[in-house]
Amino acid sequence: MPTGNRRTVRDLRRTNRAALLRELYFDGPVSRQQLAVATGLSPATVSNVTGELLAEGLLREAGLVDSDGGRPRALLRVDPDRGALIGVDIGATRLRVERFDLSLDQRAGVEYPLRDVGHGALELAGLIADGIRAVRDADPLVPLGIGIAVPGPSVDRAPDGTPRAGEDVTVEELPGERLPVAGPRWTDRDGVPLERLVREAAELPAATPVFLVDASTAQGRAEIWRGAGHGARNAVVALVGTGVGVVSGGSAYVGAFGGAGEWGHTTLRVDGRRCRCGARGHLEAYSGAEAIVERWREVGGVPLARTVEPALVELLASGDPLADSVLDDTAGYLGAGIADLVNLFGPDRVVLTGWAGALLGPRLLPGVRAACSAHALRHLMARTTIELGTVEPESAITVGAATLPLGRFLDGGGRAPAEPSPVAAVAVAPGVGPRSVEAEVSTAAQVPEVPEVPELPKTARAGRSGRAGKAARKAAADRASAVDGADRASTAVEATAVESQAGGGPPLTAPGPVRAARRRPRPRSTPAEPDPL
Repeated sequence: MPTGNRRTVRDLRRTNRAALLRELYFDGPVSRQQLAVATGLSPATVSNVTGELLAEGLLREAGLVDSDGGRPRALLRVDPDRGALIGVDIGATRLRVERFDLSLDQRAGVEYPLRDVGHGALELAGLIADGIRAVRDADPLVPLGIGIAVPGPSVDRAPDGTPRAGEDVTVEELPGERLPVAGPRWTDRDGVPLERLVREAAELPAATPVFLVDASTAQGRAEIWRGAGHGARNAVVALVGTGVGVVSGGSAYVGAFGGAGEWGHTTLRVDGRRCRCGARGHLEAYSGAEAIVERWREVGGVPLARTVEPALVELLASGDPLADSVLDDTAGYLGAGIADLVNLFGPDRVVLTGWAGALLGPRLLPGVRAACSAHALRHLMARTTIELGTVEPESAITVGAATLPLGRFLDGGGRAPAEPSPVAAVAVAPGVGPRSVEAEVSTAAQVPEVPEVPELPKTARAGRSGRAGKAARKAAADRASAVDGADRASTAVEATAVESQAGGGPPLTAPGPVRAARRRPRPRSTPAEPDPL
């Protein structure tokens, strides 16, 4: 098999730790028995791994729950004080840096005004570094990583679609495209190595991961990790702002060349209104914030404000029939677009947010639900709810940025980047694992081949005399010999797996953790008992 996909028992151990940590993070506090059911791991494995996580301080007990007749069961949860996360929001007029615990509760924050829209990359990196030092020094916890949300420009991505980390991550202005918000302009037009500049300015350790994400994706991630999408098995966040975008399962979908997941540029009407991308009939040309204001003007509305956001506030407050008609049509357009998402992804929850979505959402939601029900497949819509976002817009972007290092931490089994991971064989059971917001793990354990030995009758296994006893002794010798040979050929159980994305977002479904079982050789003179898995 290709050596590039081979994984050791260390990877299996990390996968099991990550599976339990994710279940505890999203559904905790839960008991060990509930963890075994949810992850498909054996009770013995759950007990061993949770004991290890408790000893490391990653988990804490959170009370007791009655059991079915025996002693009460202890509830476990992730300890929010185990690490710190830093999120950065480069806004239109200000730069905000916040520090969070593992529950994404804010612990410290600083804000710097950005009066000069000509800020260069070096000056901006210096401000970010000042903010990182300010929030980092306020707490003894070592930051597990830093997420930086960038307004507008695209983020350079690795071939698997995840933002690059540990390299010169660049932010680019695409030719012919406008920034979604008015904000700091990058003076290095050929690409800004922002990750490297921030790392140098803040004197960050090489092991501290730094992630870049666009602001819209960060806002969508905030809703999935902490807001209205939290707890859903498959959530889709519909972002309505200057443009229209979608975040599915915690990340913006990225194609082979970095440009995909542009829900706003799906066709709503052939040869319809001109979109800002140059094409006609796109969803964004009807339901983006600028498009809504423009349609109001076309039917006779006269907004006093010259910018989009105040004009939308006027539209919402006007109460005249023309404005109501524009809003009703907008709800219909969005509902039809969300129906496409329901038909494509089959989510159990759709969250409507974005700065314009948060502003107009309460007014639009009933119409959006009705239009979506009319256009989506019934059997899919019957399992889908449409909700408004709940994360405060002021903090959504920093929260979303902080989820990138948090996702990396959980996917790493709760080990900080610099921590060594001891190698130890752990038997785990297959099953449907917890949802993954960061990455899909596809597994197939590769255990050294051992010849199949038929299950023997109890009398034979007990070593009674006669042909049954001889068969038992011969089977035990064959099995021990085969295992001894396998041990000499390989010192670690290997498995194939797809690497977890480096802080990126999850697929729509997540399979369970891997099973690996390593048989220990027994003395050849002793009949072999079947090994429990």
